[in-house]
Amino acid sequence: MYFPVRVPLEVRFSDLDTLKHVNNAVYLTYDEVARGHYLRRAGATIDSGHFVMARAEVDYIQPILFEQQVEIALRVERVGNSSFRTHSEIWANGALAARIKVVVVWLEDGKPARIPDWLREAIRTLETEPVEGL
Repeated sequence: MYFPVRVPLEVRFSDLDTLKHVNNAVYLTYDEVARGHYLRRAGATIDSGHFVMARAEVDYIQPILFEQQVEIALRVERVGNSSFRTHSEIWANGALAARIKVVVVWLEDGKPARIPDWLREAIRTLETEPVEGL
């Protein structure tokens, strides 16, 4: 599977839990970092519009430990009327650590609104594999 965005991440000491591996909630933070990179590549800015996470699904495959080399890869796999779904993978020392799917909703005036055409076109341009709904 092709991922147009790949972001190297450094595991911070504060990411760890008492078992000395990355806390489960931090995986979503890592995903958010990659999603931010994706949206910037798509031309979004802090003033472009508002996004809110509506759903998150994480499959934890193996723990991530301090000082491991971590990379998160992200793509958009579906675009709806007012939302899009991302698929990402987190890799640690070359091994798959987690798969994440997130649904993000586009808001205008605090309410779900149609994803703008400029963002739809940017997603179409970034993705080399078919995106459902585009």
